[in-house]
Amino acid sequence: MLQQLPALVTLLAVLLMGGTAYAVGSARARYGIKAPATSGHPDFERAFRVQMNTLEACVMFLPLLWLAAHYGLGGWAGLAGLVWLLGRVWYALAYLKEASKREGGFVLSALGLVAVLLMALTGVVRALLAA
Repeated sequence: MLQQLPALVTLLAVLLMGGTAYAVGSARARYGIKAPATSGHPDFERAFRVQMNTLEACVMFLPLLWLAAHYGLGGWAGLAGLVWLLGRVWYALAYLKEASKREGGFVLSALGLVAVLLMALTGVVRALLAA
């Protein structure tokens, strides 16, 4: 079952990205900010930054998650992925309320990211040395 965890984490990460996109769309409507504008009301700007930061984080996280899973560390990668995901949700919810409150979620997600990075690196290096 733990080997399937990276797939579940990936689906949840996609849902998180969808949720942040929804928050931006809602903030656009609430504050009357027409696309393509990316500034205006501070609450909109926070929602926009949460979405962009989440997308940026996913670009690094998802390939590392799957590299770690591919090289035999799927269960551990999935658990680290859950840590990352919980951190990103915490980060998003805190940032939407007040930008200065986002640090805890950022740190937790960074720990998850570093964990999958180390797992992916370990897996790739082992495979290269075995070749």
